[in-house]
Amino acid sequence: MALLKERLKQGEQVFGPFVNLCHPAVLEVAGLAGFDFAIIDTEHGELSSDRAVDMVRAAKLAGVCPVVRVYGNQPELIAKALDIGAEGVQVPQIGSKKEAAAAVRAAKFSPAGTRGCNRYVRAAGYSAKDKFAYFGGANEETAVILQVEGQEGIDNLTDILTVKGIDVLFIGPYDLSASLGIPGQVDHPDLVAAMQKNMKLASAAGIAIGFFVDDVETAIQWKRWGIQYLSFAADVGLLYRAFSKAARAFKEEKV
Repeated sequence: MALLKERLKQGEQVFGPFVNLCHPAVLEVAGLAGFDFAIIDTEHGELSSDRAVDMVRAAKLAGVCPVVRVYGNQPELIAKALDIGAEGVQVPQIGSKKEAAAAVRAAKFSPAGTRGCNRYVRAAGYSAKDKFAYFGGANEETAVILQVEGQEGIDNLTDILTVKGIDVLFIGPYDLSASLGIPGQVDHPDLVAAMQKNMKLASAAGIAIGFFVDDVETAIQWKRWGIQYLSFAADVGLLYRAFSKAARAFKEEKV
């Protein structure tokens, strides 16, 4: 299976959930279900880095690309996510070009960045990989996904897009709606127009755009509009919907 970064480069549209539950079986189910990627959420989920590595292992075995969302724009968190073998690192709370550049540097080995070199990590096969091949290839194989959040991030979007090394610029629909004066109206025509404008700007910079959706119908619509990286709800929410639908159907059945 092609790496997530390569699939994005080829223009593929990929679809995957956030994973908050702390169990590798969730990643196995995601892979068996046919998702392209899963975002292992250490920002809002229950996961620590020592559990996240097992989630990455399960994802790889199940054929779903593992992305780790770290809980801050900190070099040690970004490096750890990549050391454990994530195919992509998703960094939240990016509000400026300076912050975007710092995140990219943390995710890249020299000369492109400042990521610490260690070949005794899972990403390097615990030293099984040739060190020159590993250090030379990692920058080209791992995806850097930056979440533009808040009014500052939306205002600085054009400047952020000038940073080299970003693979996906992830724009939260609720932040964007607030910046347009239509808070919460994530299907408003003005928001759609703004996203389409952002997509053109990102495409010119060689960067894919990411977007969050709550339901499959919305995902399909944004897919038709050209979004490449679509994150879909979260495992806990999807489980709740399925459980509650079944429970209601049983309780409302009249004998």
